[in-house]
Amino acid sequence: MEKDLNIALVRVDSRLVHGQILEAWVPFIQAKCIIVVNDKVAADPFFETVIRMAVPSDMEVIISSVDDFAKNYSFSHGSGKKTIVLFSTISDACDAFRRGFRFDRLNVGNVYNNEYRVCCSSSVFLCDEEISCLENLLKETGVFIELQKVPKGRAVNIKEALKDFWQSP
Repeated sequence: MEKDLNIALVRVDSRLVHGQILEAWVPFIQAKCIIVVNDKVAADPFFETVIRMAVPSDMEVIISSVDDFAKNYSFSHGSGKKTIVLFSTISDACDAFRRGFRFDRLNVGNVYNNEYRVCCSSSVFLCDEEISCLENLLKETGVFIELQKVPKGRAVNIKEALKDFWQSP
């Protein structure tokens, strides 16, 4: 278990590591580590290599399956390397929470589902399952969930974005 990580951002972004993460979020947070939590990437050496090649060499990259991540990492603010945790899906973030990775804030930056029901923003399109997962996370845990592409962009509370689709949790 890593004890020297300061989890500064827990984010859902279907693209995982890309320009907005590297050029906007990393400098804003002053992150020194990125953790990619994705079963497919963790099981595929090619995908893992592509992600590692995209990240500057002075930054630590950890790639983990959802289960291994939830078992081996704990959320903490404080001292240690500022870290960004990236999930590719809302269901993976909720699954990690259910398995023991507790966080108090979830940033949703980019989610696209072909069977989406709700367009929450220009980059967040949610299906019924994702809406239900977020609603349960709010009701059961009180995690603050926000939609935000980049650090200097306006953050929108998920309750506001989905106010027409559910009763306030």
